[in-house]
Amino acid sequence: MGREMASLWNSTRNAAAVPELETADDMASRTVGLLGRRSLAEGRGLLITKCNSIHMFFMRFAIDAVFLDAAMRVVKIAADLKPWRVASCGAARHTLEVPAGWAAKAGICVGDELVPGGPQSVSAANKTQE
Repeated sequence: MGREMASLWNSTRNAAAVPELETADDMASRTVGLLGRRSLAEGRGLLITKCNSIHMFFMRFAIDAVFLDAAMRVVKIAADLKPWRVASCGAARHTLEVPAGWAAKAGICVGDELVPGGPQSVSAANKTQE
């Protein structure tokens, strides 16, 4: 698992989406996900790449599951997903797991585009497109 911390910025709303982000980008880290953890601190999240469905079997706490397409646009939010539940989205390419209630608190909505980094990343990307 990519343990280094990154962040996600909501470029649609010009606001922080997830200040501290881990990435699960290989088979082992995607399989483990958040299993074994007692909680997920506010403002932290786990981005599971190449994942359009999750299960909450053996989990100890609820989460919000934010499903993202290949362009990192939010296509579905499964809020307050409790242990022993499942959620999926056929249109998703990645799944962002955040603490229950965080998606609403951070203002993340269906249609929003999430980008790595902060506002400086968005402005740099816009300059290269001009």
